[in-house]
Amino acid sequence: MATEVFLNGKYVGTVDNHRDFLDSLKTERRRGAISNNVNVQYEEHLDRIHVETTRGRTRRPLIVVQDGKSLITDEIIQQLQKGELTWNNLVEKGIIEYLDAAEEENALVAFYERELTPSHTHLEVSPLAMFGLVTSMVPYGNFSQSARLLIGAKNQKYGIGLYTANYLHRLDMDVNILHYPQMPIVQSLTHGISRNEKHPAGQNVVVAVMSYKGYNIEDAIIINKGSVDFGFARSTYFRPAVAEELRYSGGLTDQVSVPDKEVKGYKSERDYRHLEDDGIVYPEAVVGPEDVIIGKTSPPRFLSSLDEYSLAGNIRRESSVGLKHGENGVVDFVVLTENGEGNKLVQVRLRDQRLPEIGDKFTSRAGQKGIVGLIVPEADLPFTSNGMTPDIIFSPHSIPGRMTVSHLLEMLGGKTGALGARKVDATSFSPEPEERIRQELLSLGFREDGTETLYNGQTGERIQAKIYVGSMYYLKLRHLVANRIQSRARGPIQLLTRQPTEGRAKEGGLRLGEMEKDTLVAHGASLLLKERFDSDQTLVPVCESCGVIAIHDSVKNKRHCPICGEGVEVSDIEISYAFKLILDEFKSLGLYPKMILESKY
Repeated sequence: MATEVFLNGKYVGTVDNHRDFLDSLKTERRRGAISNNVNVQYEEHLDRIHVETTRGRTRRPLIVVQDGKSLITDEIIQQLQKGELTWNNLVEKGIIEYLDAAEEENALVAFYERELTPSHTHLEVSPLAMFGLVTSMVPYGNFSQSARLLIGAKNQKYGIGLYTANYLHRLDMDVNILHYPQMPIVQSLTHGISRNEKHPAGQNVVVAVMSYKGYNIEDAIIINKGSVDFGFARSTYFRPAVAEELRYSGGLTDQVSVPDKEVKGYKSERDYRHLEDDGIVYPEAVVGPEDVIIGKTSPPRFLSSLDEYSLAGNIRRESSVGLKHGENGVVDFVVLTENGEGNKLVQVRLRDQRLPEIGDKFTSRAGQKGIVGLIVPEADLPFTSNGMTPDIIFSPHSIPGRMTVSHLLEMLGGKTGALGARKVDATSFSPEPEERIRQELLSLGFREDGTETLYNGQTGERIQAKIYVGSMYYLKLRHLVANRIQSRARGPIQLLTRQPTEGRAKEGGLRLGEMEKDTLVAHGASLLLKERFDSDQTLVPVCESCGVIAIHDSVKNKRHCPICGEGVEVSDIEISYAFKLILDEFKSLGLYPKMILESKY
């Protein structure tokens, strides 16, 4: 029976013997007679051959295996080491070939050369090749479950470090710089290849796996205040502010200057106190919320024919750039330049030093992320027999459920590397043997399993358990509590609903919804809802005879009902403004809602 052949999804014909066709196509590809971009797959259950040459396929290199033996011999390895052969030479000779996801379905790939059998078709160049660049930088990655490994890789991208060497000459949005970044002691092969030493993003710290008064429950970590004082996880946050002099029709322009008191929307003298004569803040000025850093005025928004002849039409409006609610900082850098259209452009960079605080997020490369639960004075922390106190206390409950054995192995490797003054190779699938690390730790005068005897820092008593202590690489993530903290007592309200504004930048409130209401009721604090749900409380006059909202004439100080007229009893009732709003919506549909009032007595 003939086998159908499809080229890039289109039917092109049939072949009588599919095995001969597949073998000849692969042989020709390896010889270089046809492009090495061609991939072929045989679907057995449909008896179809798919030949693919399209763009956008994910393809990966594998070593070709024939008769159970790898085509890469010791002789080829020696030639590669001498530089006589290159990667491209191996691809041209058909020793290495690229397979896409479809052709890989017909391949049997071995991890290691020792596993090869006559049925194998390919051999991995290295098991590490299944990982991406960032994932391959996770130490002992083959000792963790895949989901945690991916989280560990993702979190490395959020780590605060030295993102670029010329950060002082750049005006990037929302960036952080770690003050004392370090290279990890425990490294993988790709650390050197990726030149990670040029932009490190973490610090080597001493970690103890234990609980401390319950403050590191649910993934939280406890930090040593002494370490913070010595510069641990200290960083600077940078953000820019920009203003430009725009040109408008009619020859009107914006103007960067200190606004006059006649300007519409003038704030107060105190808000402009940091501005110099040119309307721009001076470097190293300490600024806070609502402070203006670039003074600017603009022409009026709407010019009508009447305004053009009146004196009031020439009044400019205030459009200065100031700090938002809750922002603080120091003016770091001021630059005056022009944009592409030749307009004056003023850019100001602000900096703000960030010390670790409760709520900041940290992670190890194993994907064990957690926020700071407590910062403890150094004197109160447990210490080892030689006086060492841990920088971080990590909860032991975080390990069994997430199965991140790599976290524990990194602590052991980091301890050995720190004591032996060397870097430890922890490349996934081919790390240093565990026995060698244990033996080296033993020879350095420590227990081979990484545990130590600790003493209570407050009572001096010996803790009746061996505590796992080691050194590992921790990253401070860019999700800092200072950028996210939100609170409000009184503040601005929306024009339509008279409810608090939404969002941190607008000084908004936090919504208490249906589900939050249920938690308060279940907790037995239902009377708290009287306070929580009256952010838009209002008094509305209601006609007692027909139940519609009455009209209050503030000039005559009289009330009348739009239906019943004057002379009827009108009472003030307390409702939320949002309810009054929906009653008005009903009226616009021609439905008149009636409110039945109970007796006041």
